[in-house]
Amino acid sequence: KYRLFFLKKGGEAAAAAASLYDLLMLIPGSGQQSVTGVSAAEDSNSYWSVRGTSDAACHRGTLVQCGQNIRLTHVNTGRNLHSHYFTSPLSSNQEVSAFGENGEGDHLDEWTVLCAGPVWQRDESVRFRHTATEALLSVTGEQYGRPIHGQREVHGMMVSSSHSYWKSMEGVFMKPIETGSRDFSRHSLL
Repeated sequence: KYRLFFLKKGGEAAAAAASLYDLLMLIPGSGQQSVTGVSAAEDSNSYWSVRGTSDAACHRGTLVQCGQNIRLTHVNTGRNLHSHYFTSPLSSNQEVSAFGENGEGDHLDEWTVLCAGPVWQRDESVRFRHTATEALLSVTGEQYGRPIHGQREVHGMMVSSSHSYWKSMEGVFMKPIETGSRDFSRHSLL
């Protein structure tokens, strides 16, 4: 489970930071569940789990490689972070939503992790590029009105900027399985 945090230019979290947040509210364009950015997320709607794709499993505790395709699944709803060619309602960028049920959706739920080294480090700023459309997961200053006043629009942008860097904050971070230990990757409890 990861809480993703928007980072301002220079890689420092600031008051304008926004957590990736999932609501049980539908977006006007596609009618899918909204994903927004909030400045202070103190509930479980900001928790996402990193999962493998339909083509490649991602076992618990395995390091996520830079360049690896993943799915980000919302912990509370079981829906995947999703994008497609719908236009986002506020900025007219590419819409980002939550889609699927129980972690199952489609190929438009896949994101490539872009980072500096060979693996995604917990304290490292990363970008997520939508695998099908190549848009970068971003949040800028556009804010919704009622009923989700003050929440920022999360969208896909074709150009990299300081608005497309994210950082995992609090959550449950699994240590990799040590050589020679028993494999608990299929264990059902967490």
